[in-house]
Amino acid sequence: MATKGKKIDIDLAAVLKTAGAQFQGLDPKEPGQWPTLPKVVVWVFAAVLVIGLGWMVLLSDEADRLQSERDKEPKLKAEYSQKLAQAVNLGELRKQKEQVQEYVTQLEKQLPGKAEMDALLSDINQAGIGRGLQIDLFRPGQVAVKDYYAELPIAIKVSGRYHDIGAFAGDIANLSRIVTLHDLSITPPGKDASSGNLVMEATARTYRYLDPAEVAEVRRAADAKKNGAKKGEK
Repeated sequence: MATKGKKIDIDLAAVLKTAGAQFQGLDPKEPGQWPTLPKVVVWVFAAVLVIGLGWMVLLSDEADRLQSERDKEPKLKAEYSQKLAQAVNLGELRKQKEQVQEYVTQLEKQLPGKAEMDALLSDINQAGIGRGLQIDLFRPGQVAVKDYYAELPIAIKVSGRYHDIGAFAGDIANLSRIVTLHDLSITPPGKDASSGNLVMEATARTYRYLDPAEVAEVRRAADAKKNGAKKGEK
């Protein structure tokens, strides 16, 4: 005999009505007493909300990080190109460095040391006397100490003929040590203008390098000044 299958009829309207009835009269202050269906719906909604917010926050952080890395890309490319150019021209750069160092060494040799300053001052004075000029004033001033060298100004006033004064200026320029003339003025003498002599006033500046002890002292003074400024800011 054939078995007849049972037909199951589902009243959808009744199911929805029953489910809807569970959401009626809910007390928000007593969620523990709610029927099962509202509890499940609320928990599912809360879980979806938490997961959604967490995902958005995670994506936002990753997006910011990605944009930050993208912003670094042009700078990194520029640094790479620069370093690549330096690597390609490394031999030429080393050669240029050696040339610059040789040039600096030559300049340092033109700067007298502390013990040689007296001889240099004598050379400047003798240059004027050798040209037949009258030395009216030859007065070294206060030494100004810089980072790696010291500068000595010398007030000069000489009188003599025009060509002799010009030759004197040339002799100073041709000294083995660096000496420069500043604030130069040439005027006729006040009383005896008919003699053909002129008066030249100028400031000669000569330079010397600092010995290691002086360099260390300059650096200590600079550090002390810098630390004092930082304390003042605080």
